[in-house]
Amino acid sequence: MHSFSEICKLYQKQRDTFVFPTSPKNLYGSINYFLDLPGKRVRPAMCLMVNELFDNIHADTYIVAYAFDLFHNFTLIHDDIMDRSPLRRGRPTLHIKYNEGTAILAGDTLLIQCYALLNQIESIYRTQIIELFADTARLVCEGQQLDIDMEGMEMETVNYADYLEMITLKTSVLLGGAAQCGAMMGGADEGQQVGLYEFAKNIGIAFQIQDDYLDTFGASAHTGKQVGGDILENKKTALLVKAFEQATSEQLIRLKEAFQRKGEDKIRAVMDCYKILEVDLWAVEAIRSYTAIAFDKLEEIDVPVFKKEKLLELASSLLVRQS
Repeated sequence: MHSFSEICKLYQKQRDTFVFPTSPKNLYGSINYFLDLPGKRVRPAMCLMVNELFDNIHADTYIVAYAFDLFHNFTLIHDDIMDRSPLRRGRPTLHIKYNEGTAILAGDTLLIQCYALLNQIESIYRTQIIELFADTARLVCEGQQLDIDMEGMEMETVNYADYLEMITLKTSVLLGGAAQCGAMMGGADEGQQVGLYEFAKNIGIAFQIQDDYLDTFGASAHTGKQVGGDILENKKTALLVKAFEQATSEQLIRLKEAFQRKGEDKIRAVMDCYKILEVDLWAVEAIRSYTAIAFDKLEEIDVPVFKKEKLLELASSLLVRQS
């Protein structure tokens, strides 16, 4: 079994062999600009590492992994447009660097390319892989719509179950789908495929809750972001949703008042409310709980323990990160 860093190097070598056309210049130039942004490549790595649990990495698994990578980038491009985000990974977003029309077309082209790639894999896998990929893609779009809907809702009408469904669909099922496709390409049986899907999906949930936690309680020197950025943007995070659920009437008034403040004063006031409500401790426990579920699912997979160690290392590295 290869480590995450080793897998990423192998994947990057194969990824470099996929070349987009050069014309129209702005369309493919914008795509190359966006794909060159630094990223962790977690989804393609998950696909490849799960394949390797069962067999040597199949040549077609690199194609499947690349399709998941491109799909993820498609969602980021369109998310940035919807959110009017000016920066992505420290660089101008695609619609800012080029223009909104080009960014939409770039995202669409990446999505189309995903299916063109998957149509190249061996016929023995093709139908199942494309069906799973399409189901996953649809769920991600449903999750994005739930996120958009949630933005316009009053906080009192949002509950944690709704938030959990949204992050599961928007972010976690893509990691789960990548894992299940890797298992399928490695020759895993249906039960093993489902188990690995659940492993990766629950890691994805834990990852997203940790992301919300780090935005408020992480150290900016490690995260590279302003502490409390989500608070300043009034973003509906796991912490905020849970705070509204747990607050008494009096605490709710104080929390709403905190959100009326500005700048650093607002961040401090909201953080104080969070600590009183102990949603910081709740988040740490939720991360632990979803991680435990994920590790239990991996434990159930009937492959040698030493093969699982690299996947456990990947999951652990994601969930103890500071950025």
